[in-house]
Amino acid sequence: MDAIGKRALELCKQFRKTPTRTLAKRLADEFKPTLSIERARSRIRYHRGQLGKLHKQKATVKKQQAPEMPRSLASSWEPFVLRESRIGVISDLHVPWHDQVSIAITVEKLQKSKIDCLLLNGDYGDWYSISRWLKDPRKRDLKAELTAQQEGLEYLRQKFKKARIVYKNGNHEDRWEHYIWNHAPEISEFENVQLPVVLKLEDLGIEHVKNERPIMAGDLSIFHGHEIPGGGGQNPAKSSFAKLGTQCLVGHSHRTSAHIDQNWQKQRRLSYSTGCLCDLSPQYARINKWNHGFALVETASKGQFEVTNFAIHNGKAVKQ
Repeated sequence: MDAIGKRALELCKQFRKTPTRTLAKRLADEFKPTLSIERARSRIRYHRGQLGKLHKQKATVKKQQAPEMPRSLASSWEPFVLRESRIGVISDLHVPWHDQVSIAITVEKLQKSKIDCLLLNGDYGDWYSISRWLKDPRKRDLKAELTAQQEGLEYLRQKFKKARIVYKNGNHEDRWEHYIWNHAPEISEFENVQLPVVLKLEDLGIEHVKNERPIMAGDLSIFHGHEIPGGGGQNPAKSSFAKLGTQCLVGHSHRTSAHIDQNWQKQRRLSYSTGCLCDLSPQYARINKWNHGFALVETASKGQFEVTNFAIHNGKAVKQ
Protein backbone atom coordinates (compact mmCIF):
# COMPACT_ATOMS: atom_id res chain seq x y z
CA MET A 1 0.00 0.00 0.00
CA ASP A 2 1.44 3.41 -1.03
CA ALA A 3 1.58 6.55 1.10
CA ILE A 4 -1.74 7.88 -0.25
CA GLY A 5 -3.47 4.60 0.50
CA LYS A 6 -2.11 4.46 4.05
CA ARG A 7 -3.20 8.04 4.74
CA ALA A 8 -6.64 7.41 3.25
CA LEU A 9 -7.06 4.38 5.50
CA GLU A 10 -5.98 6.39 8.57
CA LEU A 11 -8.52 9.11 7.80
CA CYS A 12 -11.29 6.54 7.31
CA LYS A 13 -10.52 4.91 10.67
CA GLN A 14 -10.18 8.22 12.51
CA PHE A 15 -13.22 9.96 11.07
CA ARG A 16 -15.81 7.23 10.54
CA LYS A 17 -18.84 9.54 10.46
CA THR A 18 -17.28 12.38 8.43
CA PRO A 19 -18.71 12.67 4.86
CA THR A 20 -16.64 11.06 2.11
CA ARG A 21 -16.39 14.31 0.15
CA THR A 22 -14.90 16.14 3.17
CA LEU A 23 -12.26 13.45 3.73
CA ALA A 24 -11.44 13.37 0.00
CA LYS A 25 -10.86 17.16 -0.04
CA ARG A 26 -8.54 16.84 2.97
CA LEU A 27 -6.62 13.97 1.40
CA ALA A 28 -6.26 15.87 -1.88
CA ASP A 29 -5.00 18.95 -0.04
CA GLU A 30 -2.33 16.86 1.72
CA PHE A 31 -1.03 15.39 -1.55
CA LYS A 32 -1.22 18.44 -3.88
CA PRO A 33 -0.63 18.61 -6.76
CA THR A 34 -0.20 14.81 -7.19
CA LEU A 35 -3.75 13.86 -6.12
CA SER A 36 -6.96 15.25 -7.63
CA ILE A 37 -10.20 15.52 -5.67
CA GLU A 38 -11.82 12.76 -7.77
CA ARG A 39 -8.97 10.30 -7.22
CA ALA A 40 -8.99 11.17 -3.49
CA ARG A 41 -12.74 10.43 -3.33
CA SER A 42 -12.15 7.05 -4.99
CA ARG A 43 -9.47 6.20 -2.45
CA ILE A 44 -11.73 7.13 0.49
CA ARG A 45 -14.64 5.14 -0.97
CA TYR A 46 -12.41 2.12 -1.49
CA HIS A 47 -11.07 2.04 2.04
CA ARG A 48 -14.49 2.69 3.59
CA GLY A 49 -15.80 -0.27 1.60
CA GLN A 50 -12.95 -2.48 2.80
CA LEU A 51 -13.47 -1.39 6.40
CA GLY A 52 -17.17 -2.18 6.08
CA LYS A 53 -16.45 -5.71 4.90
CA LEU A 54 -13.92 -6.17 7.70
CA HIS A 55 -16.40 -5.01 10.34
CA LYS A 56 -19.00 -7.35 8.92
CA GLN A 57 -16.62 -10.31 9.00
CA LYS A 58 -15.62 -9.55 12.61
CA ALA A 59 -19.26 -9.30 13.64
CA THR A 60 -20.00 -12.66 11.99
CA VAL A 61 -17.03 -14.35 13.64
CA LYS A 62 -17.95 -12.88 17.00
CA LYS A 63 -21.51 -14.09 16.66
CA GLN A 64 -20.43 -17.62 15.70
CA GLN A 65 -17.93 -17.88 18.53
CA ALA A 66 -20.24 -16.60 21.25
CA PRO A 67 -20.04 -19.16 24.10
CA GLU A 68 -23.15 -21.15 24.91
CA MET A 69 -24.01 -23.70 27.59
CA PRO A 70 -23.64 -27.24 26.23
CA ARG A 71 -26.76 -29.34 25.88
CA SER A 72 -27.59 -31.13 29.12
CA LEU A 73 -27.55 -34.94 29.23
CA ALA A 74 -29.98 -34.99 32.16
CA SER A 75 -33.32 -36.67 31.55
CA SER A 76 -36.69 -36.37 33.23
CA TRP A 77 -37.13 -38.45 36.40
CA GLU A 78 -40.78 -38.47 37.36
CA PRO A 79 -42.79 -40.82 39.61
CA PHE A 80 -44.78 -43.65 38.06
CA VAL A 81 -48.40 -43.19 39.12
CA LEU A 82 -50.86 -45.97 40.01
CA ARG A 83 -54.50 -44.85 39.95
CA GLU A 84 -56.03 -48.19 40.94
CA SER A 85 -57.81 -48.39 44.28
CA ARG A 86 -56.72 -51.85 45.50
CA ILE A 87 -53.05 -52.65 44.96
CA GLY A 88 -51.24 -55.78 46.02
CA VAL A 89 -47.53 -55.18 46.69
CA ILE A 90 -45.06 -58.07 46.67
CA SER A 91 -41.29 -57.92 46.51
CA ASP A 92 -38.11 -59.92 46.85
CA LEU A 93 -39.21 -63.25 45.39
CA HIS A 94 -35.66 -63.82 44.10
CA VAL A 95 -36.83 -66.43 41.58
CA PRO A 96 -35.67 -69.23 41.33
CA TRP A 97 -34.89 -69.03 45.06
CA HIS A 98 -38.52 -68.18 45.87
CA ASP A 99 -40.69 -69.73 48.56
CA GLN A 100 -43.60 -71.52 46.89
CA VAL A 101 -45.72 -71.87 50.03
CA SER A 102 -45.59 -68.18 50.97
CA ILE A 103 -46.30 -67.16 47.37
CA ALA A 104 -49.37 -69.40 47.29
CA ILE A 105 -50.64 -67.86 50.56
CA THR A 106 -50.02 -64.36 49.19
CA VAL A 107 -51.79 -65.03 45.90
CA GLU A 108 -54.81 -66.51 47.65
CA LYS A 109 -55.10 -63.52 50.00
CA LEU A 110 -54.75 -60.95 47.22
CA GLN A 111 -57.29 -62.79 45.07
CA LYS A 112 -59.80 -62.67 47.92
CA SER A 113 -59.01 -58.96 48.33
CA LYS A 114 -60.01 -58.45 44.68
CA ILE A 115 -57.02 -56.31 43.79
CA ASP A 116 -57.10 -54.38 40.53
CA CYS A 117 -53.31 -53.92 40.40
CA LEU A 118 -50.36 -56.13 41.34
CA LEU A 119 -47.03 -54.38 41.91
CA LEU A 120 -43.88 -56.48 41.76
CA ASN A 121 -41.80 -54.11 43.84
CA GLY A 122 -38.27 -55.16 42.93
CA ASP A 123 -36.05 -58.23 43.10
CA TYR A 124 -38.62 -60.48 41.48
CA GLY A 125 -35.67 -62.36 40.01
CA ASP A 126 -32.33 -63.09 41.65
CA TRP A 127 -29.98 -63.18 38.61
CA TYR A 128 -27.56 -65.25 40.68
CA SER A 129 -25.52 -66.44 37.69
CA ILE A 130 -24.42 -62.94 36.69
CA SER A 131 -23.97 -61.51 40.19
CA ARG A 132 -20.65 -59.79 40.92
CA TRP A 133 -20.60 -61.56 44.30
CA LEU A 134 -18.87 -64.89 44.84
CA LYS A 135 -21.04 -67.70 43.44
CA ASP A 136 -21.18 -71.47 43.69
CA PRO A 137 -20.27 -72.53 40.12
CA ARG A 138 -22.49 -75.61 40.47
CA LYS A 139 -25.55 -73.36 40.79
CA ARG A 140 -24.79 -71.06 37.87
CA ASP A 141 -27.37 -71.70 35.18
CA LEU A 142 -28.58 -68.47 33.59
CA LYS A 143 -30.89 -70.20 31.14
CA ALA A 144 -32.65 -72.09 33.94
CA GLU A 145 -32.99 -68.89 35.98
CA LEU A 146 -34.52 -67.04 33.05
CA THR A 147 -36.94 -69.87 32.30
CA ALA A 148 -38.07 -69.97 35.93
CA GLN A 149 -38.65 -66.20 35.95
CA GLN A 150 -40.69 -66.35 32.75
CA GLU A 151 -42.81 -69.20 34.11
CA GLY A 152 -43.35 -67.34 37.38
CA LEU A 153 -44.62 -64.27 35.52
CA GLU A 154 -46.97 -66.45 33.48
CA TYR A 155 -48.27 -67.93 36.74
CA LEU A 156 -48.95 -64.50 38.23
CA ARG A 157 -50.65 -63.27 35.07
CA GLN A 158 -52.90 -66.35 35.09
CA LYS A 159 -53.80 -65.79 38.75
CA PHE A 160 -54.57 -62.09 38.20
CA LYS A 161 -56.03 -62.10 34.69
CA LYS A 162 -57.87 -58.78 34.94
CA ALA A 163 -55.43 -56.87 37.14
CA ARG A 164 -52.86 -54.38 35.98
CA ILE A 165 -49.39 -55.79 36.68
CA VAL A 166 -46.39 -53.48 37.10
CA TYR A 167 -42.82 -54.77 37.30
CA LYS A 168 -40.37 -52.43 39.09
CA ASN A 169 -36.63 -52.98 39.00
CA GLY A 170 -34.81 -53.75 42.23
CA ASN A 171 -31.08 -54.02 42.72
CA HIS A 172 -31.12 -57.61 41.46
CA GLU A 173 -32.79 -56.62 38.18
CA ASP A 174 -30.03 -54.06 37.73
CA ARG A 175 -27.58 -56.95 37.57
CA TRP A 176 -28.79 -57.78 34.05
CA GLU A 177 -28.08 -54.34 32.62
CA HIS A 178 -24.81 -53.96 34.50
CA TYR A 179 -23.61 -57.35 33.25
CA ILE A 180 -24.20 -56.30 29.64
CA TRP A 181 -22.53 -52.93 30.20
CA ASN A 182 -19.45 -54.66 31.62
CA HIS A 183 -19.18 -57.65 29.28
CA ALA A 184 -20.92 -56.71 26.04
CA PRO A 185 -21.36 -52.91 25.85
CA GLU A 186 -21.53 -53.06 22.05
CA ILE A 187 -24.96 -54.71 22.19
CA SER A 188 -26.31 -52.80 25.19
CA GLU A 189 -28.72 -50.83 22.99
CA PHE A 190 -30.04 -53.84 21.06
CA GLU A 191 -33.76 -54.26 21.63
CA ASN A 192 -33.67 -58.02 22.07
CA VAL A 193 -31.32 -57.83 25.09
CA GLN A 194 -33.43 -55.36 27.06
CA LEU A 195 -34.88 -56.84 30.26
CA PRO A 196 -38.58 -56.36 29.33
CA VAL A 197 -37.98 -58.23 26.08
CA VAL A 198 -35.97 -61.00 27.74
CA LEU A 199 -38.76 -61.53 30.29
CA LYS A 200 -41.51 -61.17 27.65
CA LEU A 201 -43.29 -58.54 29.73
CA GLU A 202 -45.18 -57.04 26.81
CA ASP A 203 -46.55 -60.45 25.78
CA LEU A 204 -47.97 -60.81 29.29
CA GLY A 205 -49.33 -57.26 29.47
CA ILE A 206 -46.90 -56.29 32.24
CA GLU A 207 -45.59 -52.72 32.52
CA HIS A 208 -41.96 -52.03 33.36
CA VAL A 209 -40.53 -49.34 35.69
CA LYS A 210 -36.75 -48.75 35.79
CA ASN A 211 -34.22 -46.03 36.64
CA GLU A 212 -35.09 -46.21 40.37
CA ARG A 213 -38.30 -44.25 39.76
CA PRO A 214 -40.63 -44.03 42.75
CA ILE A 215 -44.18 -45.30 42.35
CA MET A 216 -47.06 -43.24 43.72
CA ALA A 217 -50.25 -44.83 45.06
CA GLY A 218 -52.25 -41.84 46.19
CA ASP A 219 -49.98 -39.93 48.57
CA LEU A 220 -47.92 -43.02 49.35
CA SER A 221 -44.43 -43.22 47.83
CA ILE A 222 -43.36 -46.76 46.98
CA PHE A 223 -39.70 -47.69 46.50
CA HIS A 224 -37.98 -51.03 46.31
CA GLY A 225 -35.55 -49.73 48.94
CA HIS A 226 -32.13 -49.96 47.29
CA GLU A 227 -32.65 -46.45 45.94
CA ILE A 228 -32.42 -45.07 49.49
CA PRO A 229 -28.78 -44.76 50.66
CA GLY A 230 -27.62 -46.18 53.96
CA GLY A 231 -29.56 -49.43 54.34
CA GLY A 232 -32.67 -50.28 56.31
CA GLY A 233 -31.41 -50.36 59.91
CA GLN A 234 -33.29 -52.05 62.74
CA ASN A 235 -36.62 -50.61 61.59
CA PRO A 236 -36.62 -50.25 57.79
CA ALA A 237 -39.90 -48.31 57.77
CA LYS A 238 -38.58 -45.72 60.25
CA SER A 239 -35.19 -45.48 58.53
CA SER A 240 -36.79 -44.98 55.11
CA PHE A 241 -39.11 -42.29 56.45
CA ALA A 242 -36.19 -40.44 58.03
CA LYS A 243 -34.24 -40.43 54.77
CA LEU A 244 -37.13 -39.66 52.42
CA GLY A 245 -39.04 -37.29 54.67
CA THR A 246 -42.32 -38.65 53.40
CA GLN A 247 -44.81 -41.49 53.88
CA CYS A 248 -43.50 -44.53 52.10
CA LEU A 249 -43.58 -48.27 51.57
CA VAL A 250 -40.39 -50.20 50.79
CA GLY A 251 -39.19 -53.75 50.31
CA HIS A 252 -35.53 -54.80 49.99
CA SER A 253 -34.88 -55.42 53.70
CA HIS A 254 -36.99 -58.63 53.71
CA ARG A 255 -38.62 -57.51 56.96
CA THR A 256 -42.11 -56.39 57.91
CA SER A 257 -42.10 -53.15 59.88
CA ALA A 258 -44.16 -49.98 60.40
CA HIS A 259 -43.50 -46.49 61.69
CA ILE A 260 -45.83 -43.70 62.79
CA ASP A 261 -44.63 -40.11 62.88
CA GLN A 262 -46.71 -37.22 64.18
CA ASN A 263 -46.04 -33.49 63.76
CA TRP A 264 -47.05 -30.64 66.10
CA GLN A 265 -50.41 -30.38 64.32
CA LYS A 266 -51.13 -33.98 65.34
CA GLN A 267 -51.03 -35.12 61.72
CA ARG A 268 -49.92 -38.73 61.43
CA ARG A 269 -47.51 -39.90 58.75
CA LEU A 270 -47.17 -43.63 58.19
CA SER A 271 -44.39 -45.70 56.64
CA TYR A 272 -44.00 -49.42 56.03
CA SER A 273 -41.63 -52.12 54.88
CA THR A 274 -42.76 -55.47 53.53
CA GLY A 275 -41.43 -58.94 54.07
CA CYS A 276 -40.03 -61.09 51.27
CA LEU A 277 -41.31 -64.15 49.41
CA CYS A 278 -37.98 -65.91 48.99
CA ASP A 279 -35.93 -68.54 50.81
CA LEU A 280 -35.34 -67.28 54.35
CA SER A 281 -31.97 -69.02 54.78
CA PRO A 282 -29.97 -68.57 51.56
CA GLN A 283 -26.35 -69.64 51.34
CA TYR A 284 -25.07 -66.04 51.52
CA ALA A 285 -27.11 -65.12 54.64
CA ARG A 286 -27.94 -68.14 56.77
CA ILE A 287 -28.52 -66.02 59.88
CA ASN A 288 -30.86 -63.07 59.47
CA LYS A 289 -34.09 -61.46 60.71
CA TRP A 290 -36.10 -61.88 57.53
CA ASN A 291 -39.75 -62.85 57.32
CA HIS A 292 -42.26 -63.61 54.59
CA GLY A 293 -44.83 -60.92 53.87
CA PHE A 294 -46.65 -58.60 51.47
CA ALA A 295 -49.00 -55.60 51.57
CA LEU A 296 -52.41 -54.43 50.39
CA VAL A 297 -52.67 -50.72 49.56
CA GLU A 298 -56.10 -49.13 49.23
CA THR A 299 -56.37 -45.58 47.88
CA ALA A 300 -59.08 -42.92 47.65
CA SER A 301 -59.70 -40.16 45.12
CA LYS A 302 -58.01 -37.39 47.14
CA GLY A 303 -54.76 -39.25 47.74
CA GLN A 304 -55.69 -40.91 51.02
CA PHE A 305 -54.38 -44.41 51.45
CA GLU A 306 -54.56 -47.33 53.83
CA VAL A 307 -51.91 -50.02 54.04
CA THR A 308 -52.55 -53.47 55.44
CA ASN A 309 -49.17 -55.01 56.04
CA PHE A 310 -49.18 -58.81 56.23
CA ALA A 311 -46.55 -61.10 57.69
CA ILE A 312 -46.84 -64.80 56.92
CA HIS A 313 -46.60 -66.93 60.04
CA ASN A 314 -47.43 -70.60 60.54
CA GLY A 315 -48.99 -70.80 57.09
CA LYS A 316 -51.25 -67.78 57.54
CA ALA A 317 -51.20 -64.13 56.43
CA VAL A 318 -51.37 -62.11 59.65
CA LYS A 319 -52.07 -58.36 59.78
CA GLN A 320 -49.29 -56.39 61.46
